[in-house]
Amino acid sequence: MPGTALTRRTMLAAMAAAPFVGTARAQAAWPNRPVRVMVPYPPAGGADTTARIIYAKLGEDLGQPFAIENRGGAGGTIAEAVVAKADPDGYTILHDATAFSVNGSLYENLPFDYRKDFDPVFLVGLVANILVCTPSVPVTTVADVIAYAKASPDGIDMASSGNGTLQHLLLELFKRTAGIKINHIPYRGGGLAITGVMAGQVKFVFSNGSAVVGLVKSGKVKAIAQTGKGRLASLPDIPAMSDTLPGFEGYDWNGVFVPHGTPAPIVQKLNAGLNTALASPLVSTRFAELNIESRQNTPAEFGAYIDAQMALWSRIVKDANIKLG
Repeated sequence: MPGTALTRRTMLAAMAAAPFVGTARAQAAWPNRPVRVMVPYPPAGGADTTARIIYAKLGEDLGQPFAIENRGGAGGTIAEAVVAKADPDGYTILHDATAFSVNGSLYENLPFDYRKDFDPVFLVGLVANILVCTPSVPVTTVADVIAYAKASPDGIDMASSGNGTLQHLLLELFKRTAGIKINHIPYRGGGLAITGVMAGQVKFVFSNGSAVVGLVKSGKVKAIAQTGKGRLASLPDIPAMSDTLPGFEGYDWNGVFVPHGTPAPIVQKLNAGLNTALASPLVSTRFAELNIESRQNTPAEFGAYIDAQMALWSRIVKDANIKLG
């Protein structure tokens, strides 16, 4: 009978659609419980700082806590491996930094793939580095530093926060762009590196623009130039490296990723929430104080940025023959 057949077809279609309706409702309700935010670096660093600022506002806006979990080690790859294998349900997200775009070139045999196991969500912020030196060194410009290095048969010593870090890659970029000799002196972290420069143990270092701003203002180190575009909000007198070396640019960036396969509605809701949080006076004012550049962006725009960063730093890693692990 036609009526009976129609009823049966309708019931079967409804039963088949039921799981999808449930999934759609779950995605629409996200988040309905706390979200774990993996920060693959120790507390009080750059990534941890931006995470605590922006997720406090995001959690307030979305009505659920975004709990920061610091899990450092192995250049960030330990925490990255956890997120890569997590359920793609929006309840485990990764708040990473520049190492994400470098580690694939540094480490062999990682248990995950940066390009395949993560989906980009949002670029949180960019922090230029500042080329600083011991105050007694007789240089004030990038041209002075280049001349100073060329006048020394052994070149100059330059500290970094460790092998394979952005500060190491920036000095390698400086070496190649300026055609000078630089001897790399790795420290176990940016704080120790800048302490060495203040003491005159090593004369130069590229240092995170948020971390070193107070030391520059107090005269404990001398600022030469910064690695971003334009001028820094809190240190407007410091020129860009690119004013002397066109195309020279390098940022400490922070951004948000989810495990690959996380439903698009969740990715879009997370991106929209982060854009809204970023625009709030609470977040934007604090970021400006820390020399953190930020802008509204989409997952696709962030993905394109990551691709460009991977291409840039993989070339530097290869040219400098840097290997870890």
